[in-house]
Amino acid sequence: MRGLALASVIANAVIISTGEAVRLSSSGLGCPDWPRCTGSSVVAAHSTGQTTLNTWIEFGNRLLNFPLVLIAGLAFIACLNYKPGGRRRRDLVWLSAALPLGVIAQAVVGGIVVLTKLNPAMVAGHYLLSSAILAAAVVLQVRVGEGEGPARSLVRIDLRIEAALLVAVTALMLTLGTVVTGTGPLAGTILDASGHRKTVPRFHFPLENVTQLHADIGWFMGALAVALVIGLRFTPAPRQAVRFSWLVLAGLCVQAAVGYTQYFNHLPAGLVWVHVTSSVVLWIFVLRLYLSTRERAPLPAEPAAAPSAPAEGSAVPA
Repeated sequence: MRGLALASVIANAVIISTGEAVRLSSSGLGCPDWPRCTGSSVVAAHSTGQTTLNTWIEFGNRLLNFPLVLIAGLAFIACLNYKPGGRRRRDLVWLSAALPLGVIAQAVVGGIVVLTKLNPAMVAGHYLLSSAILAAAVVLQVRVGEGEGPARSLVRIDLRIEAALLVAVTALMLTLGTVVTGTGPLAGTILDASGHRKTVPRFHFPLENVTQLHADIGWFMGALAVALVIGLRFTPAPRQAVRFSWLVLAGLCVQAAVGYTQYFNHLPAGLVWVHVTSSVVLWIFVLRLYLSTRERAPLPAEPAAAPSAPAEGSAVPA
């Protein structure tokens, strides 16, 4: 189960990364129909106004859903059949069920994205749903190695609250990142029937303002990460928590360097892809940091029932 959970984490991270490559290469409508690629073909085929490269980039990303479904299904079956002490772990069953159900939901949302011609709100929802599924996979990977008893904090309560706040702010950062991309020039373009390039719908926000807000939240995340590194370093804390706090801080430094570089170089698609992909890795580190600040012990075994006393007057065997 632990191996399948890790495989699910990797698979979901990869498909988020490749999905962003689809958008940044303007391949979102490379397959302009759903669930088929085109109105007349299930596989990649030429479509008016689309290049062959765009079609195969989009179709290739769709194909990645098959191994994702297989891994998610196997993880769910493994958790469903895991019965320590003859009793099924409900927490693991629900977490693992989120993986195949999430893939199904993603297929539906992805179809809506295509049919609405890359509506930016639907594209944002598509990305954020993937991030939520990835979070479920990360939590499952950790919970497989734990008991199902109540959570017990391993660090000071203020540090645990800071770690939880960092998770919430990172989720906000990812959400705002979709708004920035959906507002800017990389929201996507298509070729019309005449071969002219035209933009897809975009959010109507001032790009400079949403970008500045995105950067401000990044600085706040950096302050939280520094506080956690110091707090975990100089108070009793698990080694794993200290390690993940440093990884989060390093990830934020990479994000800042790439983010500012791409902004001042007029958003080259390659750097934006690096920025988004590293944000996926950062999201995993932030979740693991929070989860490493607590532990769950096994539930106490139920005491065996005492044998009942014989009824008064009944014969007692010798």
